[in-house]
Parts: sequence; structure tokens; C-alpha cells
Amino acid sequence: MEGLLIFSPQGMLGYGYPSESFERAISFKPAMIGVDAGSTDAGPYRLGSGKPTVSRYAVKKDLIPMINYTKREGVPLIIGSAGGAGTREHVNWVLNIVWEIAKENHINLKCAIIYSDVNKDWLKNKLRKGLVKPLGPVGELTEDEIDVARNIVGVMGIAPYIEALSKNVDIVIAGRSNDPAIFASFAVYKGIPYEIAFHAGKILECGAIASVPGTASDGMLAWLYKDRLIVEPSNPKRVCNILSVSAHSLYEKEHPYLLRGPEGTLNLKYAIFEELNERQVMVRNQIFEKSNETWIKLEGAKYLGKRYACIALITDPLMIKAEDIWKSVLEEEVNKYFGGERFHFLIRTFGEREKVLILEAVSKNEELAKAIVSWARSFLMHYHYPGRKATSGNLAIIYSPSEMEVGDTYAFNIHHLVKLENQGELFETEIVKIN
Repeated sequence: MEGLLIFSPQGMLGYGYPSESFERAISFKPAMIGVDAGSTDAGPYRLGSGKPTVSRYAVKKDLIPMINYTKREGVPLIIGSAGGAGTREHVNWVLNIVWEIAKENHINLKCAIIYSDVNKDWLKNKLRKGLVKPLGPVGELTEDEIDVARNIVGVMGIAPYIEALSKNVDIVIAGRSNDPAIFASFAVYKGIPYEIAFHAGKILECGAIASVPGTASDGMLAWLYKDRLIVEPSNPKRVCNILSVSAHSLYEKEHPYLLRGPEGTLNLKYAIFEELNERQVMVRNQIFEKSNETWIKLEGAKYLGKRYACIALITDPLMIKAEDIWKSVLEEEVNKYFGGERFHFLIRTFGEREKVLILEAVSKNEELAKAIVSWARSFLMHYHYPGRKATSGNLAIIYSPSEMEVGDTYAFNIHHLVKLENQGELFETEIVKIN
């Protein structure tokens, strides 16, 4: 089949993929392999802590076949949002894995490393110039929130990728990225129109999720032309149809048919989806509306403290019936007993006939967080709710010890847009040679 062929082996680096599916895909000789490696879906912990989203073992296992193919065939491998949140720490973590693979397999590699970390002084200067605005239902950004952010990243579009590709590299390892840009960058670099490149990127970013049965642990192929694209799952056990591809075109968007990014807006209002056969779907008639300005999304996370939690089971129907009463009393008593201290306390319940109870506390004082959970557990264990017939044992404690350290806790505190006055002022690219 003619056209520029791009392959996405999986929806997230480290999620795994069937080796047979990968081998079938590379038999078509794709001109590029791309893989998304990050997301905000798992919450702010990855961004705040710099810890990876998936295991090192899984990332290395997934990367070995990709690196072998890219080196053998001389085509690029692009990894976006490296490590989970795309901080410098995450990018270097993935680079270290690539370095290890190259050394173990005696492969020479030329890598472009794109960092997306935001300098706080640079951002404060942008804020003072009025070049920062909220993205969604959040407040105006302040210098105080910039100061307390542990990590801040900018979400890059295609420009840094195209600059890296122009340097004739084997692998691009990039920080936080607009998901479609991972794939669209190579397509645009090769002369494919923006509307085709970005729609293909939107479908490819999640691997085989746009297929039936959908999964992020398998791959998708896309043939890109000047006026259309054709998608097909790499695994013959999966199919693409109009519903699966059009539904994924709606996926993770604030608007049904508009997808905004740093370069402009992909408009799918008039897109036409056609089933070519039982496994392939063709899409055409997309529109791309280029922007005259470049606004980059910012993501930042701040530290809240240590979290402790207790998990228990409630089976007494009388206690379940009195839930609103004991929740209110417990919250009031915790605030009274620990008044004057700084903490977050939360009571969660799940279920109907039986309730799973989670008590949790967060504080920068670790001993305080643990004490609050312990005190709340003991208070509720013996609390006399209406109709209670026993004198103790309200809760079935799932784990011992009952107070579990969950770890460091973070909150997103920056979700804003910043205007770039020139393309090279935010994202930093380095060339690393592994010999």
C-alpha cells in the first residue's frame, strides 16, 4: 500500500504488546515508530515526584524490539512525554534505559533529547507581561503558586520534534508532549498536510484503543496520504470500523469535533469515515485551522504532604443506614481534637449492601497524618450509631497495621497557557551519541 506508513506499537510505553502483532507491523516497513509514554490520567504524583508511571522492566522490554527495528531499517523512533510526566528526571530515566539497551546489544545510537521543564523566573516574567492565562475552570496563576510548584512542564507541539528530526537522529526522547504531535511531527516533516497528520496522530496515540476489541496494549498502523488516511490494527485479531475510529476521534476532547493544540485546531466536523474492508477505515475531508500565535499548555504540581490511610469494611445494615450521621460526627470530632493543626482529612465509602470505608489524612507533618487516621479509626470502631446493638467492632479492618503509609501527596496547581514569543524559548534540545 502506498502512502507514508507510521506505526504505534502500544498506547503507553510499558503497557506491553504481542510480539506477533509487532512483527506483522514491521513486515510492512513503517517509516517511523512512535510511542506515547505519559499522561495526567494518573494524577499529579508523577509530575510532582518525578517518579515514572510504569516499571523500568516493562519499558526496557517494550523498547528493545523498537530500537532493533529503528536501527536496522534506519527509521526514527519517537518517544513523547517520556517517563510519565515528561520532567527532566523522567526524560533522563528513559535515556538511561535506551543507553543500557544500546550497550548490551552493541548498537550505536544518535539520540535527540528534548526537555520541557519550565524555568520559574521565565514563567514569572511571562506572567508579569500578561502572557499567561487559565486553561479551563481554574483561577489566575500567581507567583506564589509558581514558587511552590515542585515541577512545571510545558506541553510541546510539533516544532521541537521537527527540529530534532532534522538532525538525522535515530531516537527522539521528549518531555511532556501534545499526544498527537508525537506522530504528526514526523508526518508534517515528510510533507503530509496538517489535517491528515494530526488526525492520524490522534488515532495512533493510544495504540489499538481505536479498534475492536480496543486496548492500549497493542498496536495500530496508519497510512497517510495528501488527502486521506487509512488505519488498521497491527493485530489481525482486532478490527477497525467506523464506530471505533470515529469514537476515538471524540476521545479526550473538550469539544466533539475540535481538537486544539499549539499549532492550531483540527476540525473534524465534515470528516468522512469509510470502511474499506473488515479491518481498515479510511478518513478524509478533515480541516486544520492554523493559529497565528503559539500558546503552550503548562502543567505544575505542588507538594501537600504525607498521606496515611485505613481501609475497612462495614456490614451492619444499621450502621450503613446511619452513614450520614457518623460521617458528620467523625469529621466534626477530628477537626475538634486536632484543631489548630494543618491537615486534610477525608472519609470515603463505596458500595451499597456492604460498605468499603477509606479514612485518609494528609499533612506535611507525617506523624500528624498517621495520628489522625489512627484516632479516626478507633473513634469509629466504637462509635454508638442509632440502633447499634453491639458495644465494639463496628469495622472489619482489612490490613494490619491498620494505618498504612501511602506516601507523598501532590496536587495539580498549574493548568494554564503561556504564549511563546519565539519558538525556541522554552524547549531545550540536546544531542546524545551512544557509541
